[in-house]
Amino acid sequence: QVQLVESGGGLVQAGGSLRLSCAASGRTFSSFSMGWFRQAPGKERELVAAVSWSGGRRYYADSVKGRFTISRDNAKNTVYLQMNSLKPEDTAVYYCAAAARWRGFTPSANNEYDYWGQGTQVTVSS
Repeated sequence: QVQLVESGGGLVQAGGSLRLSCAASGRTFSSFSMGWFRQAPGKERELVAAVSWSGGRRYYADSVKGRFTISRDNAKNTVYLQMNSLKPEDTAVYYCAAAARWRGFTPSANNEYDYWGQGTQVTVSS
């Protein structure tokens, strides 16, 4: 089992920045690829960014490329999502998720992730 706890969400004005953190406990953190997903009201949950178990490979959705950065610190069992130049359309509940290593470097589908956090709300005002 892996327990994931997100933090860092909040209310920010358009153009501002937030950094989300996801602390993991349980099984070996470095064995998992990690992803950040988001779900806005009335929309499906979508993958925003993912990072491989070593941090060597990253994936970004087109909508956040150049604005968001995913990183991880395996010594601290934590994955981060730095969000800059935020837009109102970034408003959503953000979830971190863990995918077992055998699923690949940066899995893209919701059902490829084995463990999920409870989510943290990000609201961007215009």
